[in-house]
Amino acid sequence: MATNLAIDIDLLNEAKRIGHKKTKREVVNDALQEYIERRKQHEAISLFGAIDFDEAYNYKAHRDK
Repeated sequence: MATNLAIDIDLLNEAKRIGHKKTKREVVNDALQEYIERRKQHEAISLFGAIDFDEAYNYKAHRDK
């Protein structure tokens, strides 16, 4: 799918250099993938403390089942 975007060429060139990418497409796809992964990490981090921990639960008792 062709898409026209107004992207800062200096940022794009620096990202190509730092990321050792050959094409703009590689840079943009890599940046989008990294953005998605980071958002998923933030989503997972937000769950810390949201689940109640039962101190009486014996996880070793369920290993053999």
